[in-house]
Amino acid sequence: MTQHWILGPGAIGRLLAYTITPVAAVTLIGRRTLPDRQALTTPEGERQVQSLNVTTSEQLRHEAPVPPAYLHITTKAMAAEAALESLAGIIHPSTPLVLWQNGFSAQPHITRAWTGPVLCATTTEGAYLSGNEDVVHAGRGHTFVGDLDNRHGELVEALVHTLTQAGLAATAVNDIRKRLWQKLAVNAAINPLVALHGIRNGELRGDAYSGQVAAVVKEVAAILRAEGIPPPSGQGEQAWLALVWQVVTSTANNKASMLQDREAKRTTERGAILGPLIESARRHGLSCDVLKALDAEIAALEADYLAS
Repeated sequence: MTQHWILGPGAIGRLLAYTITPVAAVTLIGRRTLPDRQALTTPEGERQVQSLNVTTSEQLRHEAPVPPAYLHITTKAMAAEAALESLAGIIHPSTPLVLWQNGFSAQPHITRAWTGPVLCATTTEGAYLSGNEDVVHAGRGHTFVGDLDNRHGELVEALVHTLTQAGLAATAVNDIRKRLWQKLAVNAAINPLVALHGIRNGELRGDAYSGQVAAVVKEVAAILRAEGIPPPSGQGEQAWLALVWQVVTSTANNKASMLQDREAKRTTERGAILGPLIESARRHGLSCDVLKALDAEIAALEADYLAS
Protein backbone atom coordinates (compact mmCIF):
# COMPACT_ATOMS: atom_id res chain seq x y z
CA MET A 1 0.00 0.00 0.00
CA THR A 2 1.09 3.57 -0.62
CA GLN A 3 2.76 5.05 2.45
CA HIS A 4 1.42 8.34 3.78
CA TRP A 5 3.21 10.03 6.68
CA ILE A 6 1.19 12.72 8.45
CA LEU A 7 3.34 15.13 10.44
CA GLY A 8 1.27 17.02 12.98
CA PRO A 9 -1.49 15.23 14.95
CA GLY A 10 -3.81 18.21 15.27
CA ALA A 11 -7.42 18.16 14.15
CA ILE A 12 -6.80 18.02 10.39
CA GLY A 13 -3.86 15.64 10.83
CA ARG A 14 -5.94 13.16 12.83
CA LEU A 15 -8.93 13.53 10.52
CA LEU A 16 -6.68 12.66 7.57
CA ALA A 17 -5.04 9.76 9.38
CA TYR A 18 -8.36 8.33 10.46
CA THR A 19 -10.03 8.61 7.06
CA ILE A 20 -7.06 7.55 4.89
CA THR A 21 -6.06 4.52 7.02
CA PRO A 22 -8.63 2.14 5.46
CA VAL A 23 -7.31 2.78 1.92
CA ALA A 24 -3.57 3.42 2.43
CA ALA A 25 -0.73 2.81 4.89
CA VAL A 26 -0.64 5.77 7.29
CA THR A 27 1.82 6.83 9.98
CA LEU A 28 0.79 9.72 12.24
CA ILE A 29 3.83 11.57 13.62
CA GLY A 30 3.82 13.89 16.62
CA ARG A 31 6.26 15.33 19.13
CA ARG A 32 4.87 13.07 21.84
CA THR A 33 3.42 9.59 21.92
CA LEU A 34 -0.32 9.39 21.37
CA PRO A 35 -2.78 6.56 22.07
CA ASP A 36 -2.99 4.30 19.04
CA ARG A 37 -6.75 3.93 19.53
CA GLN A 38 -8.32 7.11 18.18
CA ALA A 39 -11.98 8.03 17.91
CA LEU A 40 -13.75 10.04 15.23
CA THR A 41 -17.15 11.66 15.66
CA THR A 42 -18.76 12.06 12.26
CA PRO A 43 -20.77 15.12 11.20
CA GLU A 44 -23.85 12.93 11.74
CA GLY A 45 -22.87 12.36 15.38
CA GLU A 46 -21.69 8.75 15.06
CA ARG A 47 -18.60 7.90 17.15
CA GLN A 48 -16.17 5.44 15.57
CA VAL A 49 -12.95 4.01 17.02
CA GLN A 50 -9.97 2.81 14.99
CA SER A 51 -6.35 1.81 15.59
CA LEU A 52 -3.82 4.17 14.01
CA ASN A 53 -0.09 3.77 13.49
CA VAL A 54 1.27 6.58 15.69
CA THR A 55 4.89 7.46 16.39
CA THR A 56 7.24 10.39 17.04
CA SER A 57 10.07 11.82 14.95
CA GLU A 58 12.51 10.68 17.65
CA GLN A 59 11.24 7.09 17.46
CA LEU A 60 11.57 7.15 13.66
CA ARG A 61 15.30 7.87 14.03
CA HIS A 62 15.75 4.48 15.68
CA GLU A 63 13.70 2.55 13.12
CA ALA A 64 14.09 1.67 9.47
CA PRO A 65 10.70 2.82 8.20
CA VAL A 66 9.38 2.29 4.71
CA PRO A 67 9.88 5.67 2.95
CA PRO A 68 6.64 7.55 2.42
CA ALA A 69 5.16 8.28 -0.99
CA TYR A 70 3.77 11.49 0.56
CA LEU A 71 4.68 13.45 3.66
CA HIS A 72 1.67 15.51 4.74
CA ILE A 73 2.57 18.47 6.96
CA THR A 74 -0.51 19.40 8.97
CA THR A 75 1.05 21.61 11.63
CA LYS A 76 0.23 25.30 12.04
CA ALA A 77 1.77 27.53 9.39
CA MET A 78 4.40 29.02 11.71
CA ALA A 79 5.55 25.53 12.75
CA ALA A 80 5.67 23.89 9.31
CA GLU A 81 9.33 24.51 8.49
CA ALA A 82 10.53 23.45 11.95
CA ALA A 83 8.37 20.33 11.75
CA LEU A 84 9.92 19.42 8.42
CA GLU A 85 13.38 20.00 9.87
CA SER A 86 12.57 17.50 12.64
CA LEU A 87 12.62 14.76 9.99
CA ALA A 88 15.98 15.81 8.52
CA GLY A 89 18.03 12.70 7.84
CA ILE A 90 14.95 10.48 8.10
CA ILE A 91 13.24 11.26 4.80
CA HIS A 92 14.91 11.69 1.44
CA PRO A 93 14.98 15.27 0.13
CA SER A 94 13.10 14.14 -2.99
CA THR A 95 10.06 13.04 -0.92
CA PRO A 96 6.83 14.72 -2.09
CA LEU A 97 5.40 17.06 0.53
CA VAL A 98 1.74 18.01 0.95
CA LEU A 99 1.20 21.29 2.79
CA TRP A 100 -2.16 21.72 4.57
CA GLN A 101 -1.47 25.09 6.21
CA ASN A 102 -3.84 28.02 6.39
CA GLY A 103 -2.72 31.33 4.96
CA PHE A 104 -0.14 31.92 2.27
CA SER A 105 3.25 32.06 3.98
CA ALA A 106 4.59 28.54 4.51
CA GLN A 107 3.64 27.35 1.02
CA PRO A 108 5.87 29.63 -1.09
CA HIS A 109 8.76 29.42 1.38
CA ILE A 110 8.84 25.62 1.51
CA THR A 111 8.22 25.28 -2.24
CA ARG A 112 11.36 27.35 -2.88
CA ALA A 113 13.48 25.56 -0.28
CA TRP A 114 12.54 21.87 -0.75
CA THR A 115 14.29 19.94 -3.53
CA GLY A 116 11.41 17.49 -4.05
CA PRO A 117 7.84 18.10 -5.19
CA VAL A 118 5.67 20.31 -2.97
CA LEU A 119 1.90 20.00 -3.24
CA CYS A 120 -0.53 22.38 -1.53
CA ALA A 121 -3.95 21.45 -0.21
CA THR A 122 -6.70 23.80 0.85
CA THR A 123 -9.73 22.36 2.55
CA THR A 124 -13.03 23.43 4.05
CA GLU A 125 -13.35 20.22 6.08
CA GLY A 126 -14.20 21.24 9.64
CA ALA A 127 -12.56 19.39 12.51
CA TYR A 128 -11.48 19.94 16.10
CA LEU A 129 -9.93 17.85 18.85
CA SER A 130 -11.87 16.72 21.90
CA GLY A 131 -9.35 15.30 24.32
CA ASN A 132 -6.26 13.25 23.57
CA GLU A 133 -8.04 10.46 21.70
CA ASP A 134 -10.95 12.12 19.89
CA VAL A 135 -11.34 14.21 16.78
CA VAL A 136 -14.72 15.69 15.83
CA HIS A 137 -15.46 15.96 12.11
CA ALA A 138 -17.69 18.99 12.55
CA GLY A 139 -18.54 19.68 8.92
CA ARG A 140 -17.96 18.12 5.52
CA GLY A 141 -16.19 20.29 2.99
CA HIS A 142 -14.08 20.08 -0.15
CA THR A 143 -10.33 19.82 -0.67
CA PHE A 144 -8.41 21.25 -3.62
CA VAL A 145 -4.89 20.02 -4.36
CA GLY A 146 -2.25 21.42 -6.70
CA ASP A 147 1.27 22.80 -6.76
CA LEU A 148 2.37 26.40 -7.17
CA ASP A 149 4.37 25.69 -10.35
CA ASN A 150 1.96 23.20 -11.97
CA ARG A 151 4.74 20.65 -12.43
CA HIS A 152 3.44 17.63 -10.54
CA GLY A 153 0.09 16.75 -12.05
CA GLU A 154 0.46 12.98 -11.71
CA LEU A 155 1.27 13.21 -8.00
CA VAL A 156 -1.67 15.55 -7.49
CA GLU A 157 -4.07 13.23 -9.32
CA ALA A 158 -2.88 10.19 -7.34
CA LEU A 159 -3.36 11.99 -4.04
CA VAL A 160 -6.81 13.21 -5.02
CA HIS A 161 -7.75 9.64 -5.93
CA THR A 162 -6.68 8.46 -2.45
CA LEU A 163 -8.59 11.24 -0.69
CA THR A 164 -11.69 10.49 -2.75
CA GLN A 165 -11.42 6.76 -1.98
CA ALA A 166 -11.22 7.67 1.71
CA GLY A 167 -14.48 9.60 1.48
CA LEU A 168 -13.09 13.14 1.41
CA ALA A 169 -14.33 15.20 -1.53
CA ALA A 170 -11.25 16.36 -3.43
CA THR A 171 -10.33 17.92 -6.77
CA ALA A 172 -7.01 18.40 -8.59
CA VAL A 173 -6.53 21.99 -9.76
CA ASN A 174 -3.95 24.01 -11.65
CA ASP A 175 -4.76 27.28 -9.88
CA ILE A 176 -3.91 26.41 -6.28
CA ARG A 177 -2.34 29.82 -5.63
CA LYS A 178 -5.68 31.48 -6.37
CA ARG A 179 -7.53 28.98 -4.19
CA LEU A 180 -5.12 29.48 -1.28
CA TRP A 181 -5.83 33.21 -1.42
CA GLN A 182 -9.56 32.48 -1.58
CA LYS A 183 -9.31 30.27 1.51
CA LEU A 184 -7.23 33.00 3.17
CA ALA A 185 -10.07 35.46 2.57
CA VAL A 186 -12.56 33.15 4.29
CA ASN A 187 -10.20 32.43 7.19
CA ALA A 188 -9.60 36.14 7.76
CA ALA A 189 -13.34 36.77 8.05
CA ILE A 190 -13.97 33.85 10.42
CA ASN A 191 -10.95 32.87 12.50
CA PRO A 192 -10.01 36.13 14.26
CA LEU A 193 -13.62 36.97 15.18
CA VAL A 194 -14.52 33.56 16.60
CA ALA A 195 -11.25 33.51 18.55
CA LEU A 196 -11.82 36.97 20.01
CA HIS A 197 -15.43 36.29 20.98
CA GLY A 198 -15.04 32.62 21.96
CA ILE A 199 -17.85 31.43 19.69
CA ARG A 200 -18.43 28.70 17.11
CA ASN A 201 -18.53 29.57 13.43
CA GLY A 202 -22.31 29.56 13.09
CA GLU A 203 -22.73 32.23 15.77
CA LEU A 204 -21.16 34.78 13.42
CA ARG A 205 -24.53 34.96 11.67
CA GLY A 206 -26.06 36.68 14.72
CA ASP A 207 -26.68 40.41 14.86
CA ALA A 208 -23.84 40.89 17.33
CA TYR A 209 -21.19 39.74 14.86
CA SER A 210 -22.49 39.82 11.27
CA GLY A 211 -21.58 43.50 10.83
CA GLN A 212 -18.00 42.77 11.88
CA VAL A 213 -17.81 39.98 9.31
CA ALA A 214 -19.01 42.37 6.60
CA ALA A 215 -16.41 44.99 7.63
CA VAL A 216 -13.58 42.45 7.32
CA VAL A 217 -14.85 41.20 3.96
CA LYS A 218 -15.02 44.78 2.60
CA GLU A 219 -11.28 45.26 3.16
CA VAL A 220 -10.35 41.75 2.05
CA ALA A 221 -12.32 42.11 -1.20
CA ALA A 222 -10.41 45.28 -2.12
CA ILE A 223 -7.06 43.63 -1.35
CA LEU A 224 -7.79 40.52 -3.42
CA ARG A 225 -9.04 42.64 -6.30
CA ALA A 226 -5.63 44.33 -6.28
CA GLU A 227 -3.96 40.91 -6.22
CA GLY A 228 -6.04 39.77 -9.21
CA ILE A 229 -7.79 37.05 -7.17
CA PRO A 230 -11.48 36.64 -8.05
CA PRO A 231 -14.08 34.98 -5.80
CA PRO A 232 -14.95 31.38 -6.78
CA SER A 233 -18.24 32.59 -8.27
CA GLY A 234 -19.76 35.98 -8.91
CA GLN A 235 -17.96 39.29 -8.73
CA GLY A 236 -17.04 41.87 -6.15
CA GLU A 237 -17.51 42.31 -2.44
CA GLN A 238 -20.95 40.67 -2.30
CA ALA A 239 -19.59 37.49 -3.89
CA TRP A 240 -16.88 37.29 -1.21
CA LEU A 241 -19.45 37.89 1.51
CA ALA A 242 -21.70 35.16 0.07
CA LEU A 243 -18.74 32.75 0.11
CA VAL A 244 -17.98 33.52 3.75
CA TRP A 245 -21.61 32.97 4.79
CA GLN A 246 -21.67 29.71 2.83
CA VAL A 247 -18.65 28.43 4.78
CA VAL A 248 -20.03 29.72 8.08
CA THR A 249 -23.25 27.80 7.45
CA SER A 250 -21.55 24.56 6.37
CA THR A 251 -19.19 24.65 9.39
CA ALA A 252 -21.65 26.15 11.88
CA ASN A 253 -20.72 23.74 14.70
CA ASN A 254 -16.99 23.95 14.06
CA LYS A 255 -14.41 25.48 16.35
CA ALA A 256 -12.16 27.41 14.00
CA SER A 257 -8.43 26.85 14.38
CA MET A 258 -7.77 30.19 16.10
CA LEU A 259 -10.44 29.44 18.68
CA GLN A 260 -8.86 26.04 19.29
CA ASP A 261 -5.52 27.80 19.77
CA ARG A 262 -7.02 30.30 22.19
CA GLU A 263 -8.64 27.56 24.25
CA ALA A 264 -5.37 25.61 24.35
CA LYS A 265 -3.41 28.83 25.08
CA ARG A 266 -1.24 28.40 22.01
CA THR A 267 0.19 30.92 19.57
CA THR A 268 -2.33 31.48 16.76
CA GLU A 269 -1.86 31.62 13.00
CA ARG A 270 -2.63 35.34 12.86
CA GLY A 271 0.68 35.96 11.07
CA ALA A 272 -0.17 33.47 8.32
CA ILE A 273 -3.80 34.56 7.94
CA LEU A 274 -3.85 38.31 8.57
CA GLY A 275 -0.18 38.97 7.77
CA PRO A 276 -0.29 38.35 3.99
CA LEU A 277 -3.41 40.50 3.63
CA ILE A 278 -1.96 43.40 5.62
CA GLU A 279 1.30 43.18 3.66
CA SER A 280 -0.58 43.11 0.36
CA ALA A 281 -2.60 46.17 1.40
CA ARG A 282 0.65 47.98 2.18
CA ARG A 283 2.12 47.10 -1.23
CA HIS A 284 -0.99 48.30 -3.04
CA GLY A 285 -1.51 51.41 -0.94
CA LEU A 286 -4.85 50.22 0.44
CA SER A 287 -6.43 50.92 3.80
CA CYS A 288 -6.86 47.91 6.12
CA ASP A 289 -7.67 49.44 9.49
CA VAL A 290 -10.13 46.66 10.37
CA LEU A 291 -7.59 43.93 9.64
CA LYS A 292 -4.85 45.77 11.55
CA ALA A 293 -7.15 46.20 14.53
CA LEU A 294 -8.03 42.49 14.50
CA ASP A 295 -4.34 41.59 14.31
CA ALA A 296 -3.58 43.84 17.27
CA GLU A 297 -6.46 42.40 19.31
CA ILE A 298 -5.37 38.81 18.64
CA ALA A 299 -1.77 39.73 19.48
CA ALA A 300 -2.89 41.25 22.80
CA LEU A 301 -5.07 38.22 23.55
CA GLU A 302 -2.12 35.89 22.89
CA ALA A 303 0.24 37.95 24.99
CA ASP A 304 -2.19 37.83 27.89
CA TYR A 305 -2.71 34.08 27.99
CA LEU A 306 0.83 33.12 26.99
CA ALA A 307 2.14 35.17 29.91
CA SER A 308 -0.17 33.49 32.43
